[in-house]
Amino acid sequence: MTDAALRTGIVVEFNDHVGLGQIESDGEQFLFHCVEIVDGTRTISVNTEVTFVPVIRFGKREASAVQPVRSTTA
Repeated sequence: MTDAALRTGIVVEFNDHVGLGQIESDGEQFLFHCVEIVDGTRTISVNTEVTFVPVIRFGKREASAVQPVRSTTA
């Protein structure tokens, strides 16, 4: 089940060892697993701005399709 709307947020936690992280978006927290990182790297830095799709899994809000926002400035 999805919330449908693409959202932006900031990675506030990420543990490389277990591959779990947390995104904050508009005061809400969304958990995610490294397999949800779109570029396939399986790691992401804290404080990275990302886009994601909110979903409900096992009764909890999670982030799916996590993708770093690319800066358009050179």
